[in-house]
Amino acid sequence: MFRKPVILAFAAAALVAGPVLAQGLGHTFFMRGSIVGTDARGKVICLGKADGASEGQILEVYRVAATTGPSKGVGASFRRDLVGHVRVDHIFNEHFAHASALDGKLAVHDIVELKRD
Repeated sequence: MFRKPVILAFAAAALVAGPVLAQGLGHTFFMRGSIVGTDARGKVICLGKADGASEGQILEVYRVAATTGPSKGVGASFRRDLVGHVRVDHIFNEHFAHASALDGKLAVHDIVELKRD
């Protein structure tokens, strides 16, 4: 009796969740990407229209580093160090934008993230 509506509800939820999962939860819910390169217009970041980026946003830039000393858990330990900030200048497609470095020494593979207050 209730079986068919439940199956239809799960199917509808799967269709809605598909694009979210395809982009990755980190992009969708946390607005996080990375610096993927540099060109004549500045840093190229992996954040675009699909991620909710907008021109003028200020993003924090982090670098991942291994910690020294014994690990507190299984595997190596890592930390995220704040290394600078970028401003989104130009979103050129669904997944990428140009950004200007505002401060810090930024590098390819650094993480860019919208500061959540």
